[in-house]
Amino acid sequence: MIIYNTMARKKMELVPLEENLFRIYACGPTVYNYFHLGNARPLVNFDTLRRYLKYKGYKVKFVQNFTDIDDKVINRANAENKSIRELSDFYIQEYFKDADGLNVQRADVHPRATDNIPEMLELIGKLVEKDIAYVANDGVYFAVDKFPAYLKLSGFNKEDLWENVRKEENVESGKKSSSDFVLWKFNKPGEPSWESPWGDGRPGWHLECSAMSQKYLGETFDIHCGGKDLIFPHHENEIAQSEAASGKEFARYWMHNGFITVDNEKMSKSQNNFFLIREIANEYGYMPIRLFLLNSHYRSPINYSIDMIQSSKSAYERIKNCYKNLKYTLDNFKVTEENSESLEEFNHLQKLYQETKEHFERAMDDDLNTADALGAIFELVKEINIVLENPKSSEGLALIFSCLEELTNVIGLSFDEENDIPEEILELVEKRTQAKAEKNYQLADELRDEIVSSGYKLTDTAQGTKVEVDA
Repeated sequence: MIIYNTMARKKMELVPLEENLFRIYACGPTVYNYFHLGNARPLVNFDTLRRYLKYKGYKVKFVQNFTDIDDKVINRANAENKSIRELSDFYIQEYFKDADGLNVQRADVHPRATDNIPEMLELIGKLVEKDIAYVANDGVYFAVDKFPAYLKLSGFNKEDLWENVRKEENVESGKKSSSDFVLWKFNKPGEPSWESPWGDGRPGWHLECSAMSQKYLGETFDIHCGGKDLIFPHHENEIAQSEAASGKEFARYWMHNGFITVDNEKMSKSQNNFFLIREIANEYGYMPIRLFLLNSHYRSPINYSIDMIQSSKSAYERIKNCYKNLKYTLDNFKVTEENSESLEEFNHLQKLYQETKEHFERAMDDDLNTADALGAIFELVKEINIVLENPKSSEGLALIFSCLEELTNVIGLSFDEENDIPEEILELVEKRTQAKAEKNYQLADELRDEIVSSGYKLTDTAQGTKVEVDA
């Protein structure tokens, strides 16, 4: 597999530091609100990376943090008259509801910043001891000039750096350079704080991820991922403080996803043009959102629109219906004179199985090209629908079902979303089948009408009667 490494500015073969094990750190959400579509993109993309690496036989240790101490968290907690713990507990719980809805697998570790303060203080201590960090009037700062490799990820020119940093420092802060960044912020009224050798306060955002990633993955790990907006300053500063403290390479590969735009403007809370995952899911369901996010290459921008999410919903329904039709046919397959086991069909489906997996893996191996991989799945769905018109090989159906199930699982699609048929409807279907067998067609028609009026549709097939939610 090759991936585009932001640090190298080119595609590179992905090789783990330790044989058969990838250690991955993904920057997680700041938990002061429900998360929006832009937040969900890295979540879904790098969950898919993790799934694919496991599909290829690797072990993966995946860490994703929660930032639960930050200006936005503090301001929201104060506004709602809550502690930061109460606020973050609530939004972490709500985060998991949406992440579970998107079928994102839980990380192996979900560290919270406030649970890892000792590790952060230890990291600052190393930098102070090496004279790479210094104490100013309002906190402890990292001296950028003492890390010559600064900006190696973003590629910015040091001379132009001042134009790329937020001009928020005050001459009273005691910073030695405008480009120096804070490691520890001294206590202010109305803010939570922790004791430190340099004064009570709280950690800087960049410091949090360095301390947590190194605690759970080691001083050098395989992949660090996140959105493009984190390249500078967040990831640049993580590299500087981590490598200055350890003297070792921080992350071996850097993967960054592109932005989501609305009317060609970046989606963000500050622009007030963001769409909450919860709101979109209530209208269209979670799986169409996941499909929408994966139907473009992760490094490409996506322009969100109602038409696009509706199209993704239709595409998801097409895959789901194929999956359920194939499963139903396989579970109820009956061999008859007209429908006998066919070696020709088996050979055809075996070839389709091989070609589909080759296409899928070729796409995913080329920098996680989920858009092309989905193309392989849609081609498979098209061929399956043709075969299901007159299926003849149960072994072939089983083979091709395993292919569809395996590949959609790698993509992270779930087909159990809100579509379980209630027991009372299944009982009505069974009564109708019995009535038809007894040639009581009037009762059968009455039962059919009752089922249809309840929002379900029936399809009589050679394998029996199939019931589905009437979309």
